[in-house]
Amino acid sequence: MTGIVYKSTGSWYLVKSENGNFHKCKIQGKFRIKGIKSTNPIAVGDKVLFFLEKIGDEEIGIIKIILDRQNFIARKSVNLSKQIQIIASNIDVVFLLVTIDNPPTFTTFIDRFLVTTRAYRIDTVLVFNKIDIYEIEQRAEILYLKDIYEAIGYQCVEVSATQNTNIDKIKEIMFGKTAMFVGHSGVGKSTLVNTIEPTMHLKTKQISEQSKQGQHTTTFAEMFDLSFNARIIDTPGIKGFGIVDIDKYELNDYFPEFFELKKFCKFNNCLHLKEPNCAVKQALEEEKISWSRYKSYLQILDGEDESEHYRTDSWEEED
Repeated sequence: MTGIVYKSTGSWYLVKSENGNFHKCKIQGKFRIKGIKSTNPIAVGDKVLFFLEKIGDEEIGIIKIILDRQNFIARKSVNLSKQIQIIASNIDVVFLLVTIDNPPTFTTFIDRFLVTTRAYRIDTVLVFNKIDIYEIEQRAEILYLKDIYEAIGYQCVEVSATQNTNIDKIKEIMFGKTAMFVGHSGVGKSTLVNTIEPTMHLKTKQISEQSKQGQHTTTFAEMFDLSFNARIIDTPGIKGFGIVDIDKYELNDYFPEFFELKKFCKFNNCLHLKEPNCAVKQALEEEKISWSRYKSYLQILDGEDESEHYRTDSWEEED
């Protein structure tokens, strides 16, 4: 049978078959995905082939094959630096929640995340949450950030979960798709998810309690069917987010405004540092591209770990 992995606990998997039934499954033997060194062979969102086997009084599914992934999103493994943990696969859209204050979401975190989702070919929408609580200066900052990211092709949506502002727009984007919501602790992800789908309340409360207990070192995503023909992948307690396996000469390809300009640089392999006749540096001086984006590019290029310098290294599912 063909099915989709809805939940992973490391050794057991909950798989939904094409007929809509859920089956508790395990892996047949050892899996190695070609070209990927990961700590988890199967991720939530994976499409798999499996068969049912009677073990005692229980019917267990045995996963034989993982079908080709449309995409996946991963982070560096905490303990094994040369390996990655695949967070989820076959994602249609990621919503990155941004708050100006309480807590602040820094552009360095936004840019790192956008580089990763672009590298993995996943559409990303920036969601500016809590717009109902902001004063004039904070509203101006939202408009400034929207100008930066809309200019380079990213959709931006202002929302308020408590005031129900633009919730229908988020649901419209999600319709018929598999979505992920991510962001720092305190950005209001749980409240937003509950507003989109009120039946999710119990789950987010349980995740919040787990977070308070500090259970972040081992994390497993879970997917849920929503009432309006959409699915959401939830990722409790993910700590740390490192850029994975991007060559320094390819990094600028994941900054769309740099990618558009690099053909005008004197050198094909221009890193936009001190090279002569660099179109990116010229555009920067002419304020045609954002200095904050260029700063993020330099930090990623230098291999700086964001968690060493910024409060941008934690995804914890709390409000």
